[in-house]
Amino acid sequence: MSESPRPASRMSTRAVVIGGSLAGMLAAAAVRDHVDTVEIIEARGLPEGPEARPGVPQAAHFHVLLSGGANAIEELLPGTVKELLSAGANRVPMTTNMLIHSPEGWYRRWQRDSHYLITASRDLTDSVVRRQVVKDPRVGVRPHTNVTALLGSSGRVTGVRLRAADGTETDLTADLVIDASGRGSRLPRWLGELGVPGPAEDRIDSGIAYASRIYRAPVPTHNWPVINVQADPRSGEPGRTGGIVPIEDARWHVSLIGTPGAQPTREAAEFEPYARTLRHPVVADLLAHAEPLTDVALTHSTVNRRYYYERLKSWPEGLVALGDSVAAFNPVYGHGMSVAAIGAVALRTRLASLGLANGLSRKAQRAIARPVELAWSLAVGQDIHYKTTQGRTAGAADRLLQRYVSRLSHTATGSYRVATAMTEVLTLQSPGTVLLHPSVLAAAAIGPLRPQLDGPTFTGGERRLLAEAGIALPWMAR
Repeated sequence: MSESPRPASRMSTRAVVIGGSLAGMLAAAAVRDHVDTVEIIEARGLPEGPEARPGVPQAAHFHVLLSGGANAIEELLPGTVKELLSAGANRVPMTTNMLIHSPEGWYRRWQRDSHYLITASRDLTDSVVRRQVVKDPRVGVRPHTNVTALLGSSGRVTGVRLRAADGTETDLTADLVIDASGRGSRLPRWLGELGVPGPAEDRIDSGIAYASRIYRAPVPTHNWPVINVQADPRSGEPGRTGGIVPIEDARWHVSLIGTPGAQPTREAAEFEPYARTLRHPVVADLLAHAEPLTDVALTHSTVNRRYYYERLKSWPEGLVALGDSVAAFNPVYGHGMSVAAIGAVALRTRLASLGLANGLSRKAQRAIARPVELAWSLAVGQDIHYKTTQGRTAGAADRLLQRYVSRLSHTATGSYRVATAMTEVLTLQSPGTVLLHPSVLAAAAIGPLRPQLDGPTFTGGERRLLAEAGIALPWMAR
């Protein structure tokens, strides 16, 4: 829908987005219809196509876009999912096209299409979203430029101070500043310089390390299932998780994940032997027939970190924080991109109802906190049960909740109703209260209605592809 012409005498409005990350691009998409221009300030350069963007260490590890996030991106940028699929990404129905070994057992491949994942390399996802955003003539990008401070006062932010690559400093005024600078955000310090007390902060670190590698898949990857063998934090042993995600160009993105005492290394010779230590050999057995295309990438940057900006008594107008600048999650749970997208939609909704009027910033920040809260509870609710976790230990209420979630997961292995409810929450399409609905509570009390599977279940078509590739898996469930 086109906007009404603005009076010629009206002063133009500008939004400044700090960071050219996925969150930054989605922030620009959220505000572009409500201001005259959007300036994205990017400390590094932005690649032209699906190439690595400096400063995104997690891009080396597999990423999935949950249906809650994909739907949000589609709302902001119609046609983006189609563009991703055309570029080689996969749409993976949950759990129809997934082989998941949870701590409670193998999930069945329930037939449903409403909950799904989009699987692609992070570089491809970033490039498609970026292309959709920067083609808008209202959106500009200033690469190789740093934001060094906020302009304004404790009551209102009026712009940012910039430092160009040659060291030149200038001031850029703005009606709205959005911090989407990620894990390295300096917003708490900038707020302090304006006289705004710092926010409460949580840091919960399970010590998880990621080792990842890309392989040439031995079978076609279109409609190939996502495979995930999860650790069991209840065992008291160091956790080992691993998975295979089909991505564009007939490749598998493989990540192996371990807590202290079981952390993988960057040594290529140790990658596949580590996969052999998972709770089931499916990942290792498939990798034995795949061709490695990259070295092993390793990261320890998996801390759950959250700033509670929505709780501050004083929050300046003209400022919003979004994405990892607010909360960065252990990436094993796959929530980061989706939380940023849902938060951007929340920002756009508040802008549509309030405009740039007083009260926007605080209300938008509180709305952004809602999807953060759900993803935070899902991530932290698991991580605190590892003995090596620092920052918080599991209390009696946490252990009670874990037992209930474990009961739900056990029931989900043989109950479509419970599996659907859990998937709605895990894909950020419904709040956690869905799991307390009387029908779900009753189903959990009854338990699974079907016997547990003794291994992953490949479809007839997948078996044929394996056979054609000369891959025999002797443990394969008949």
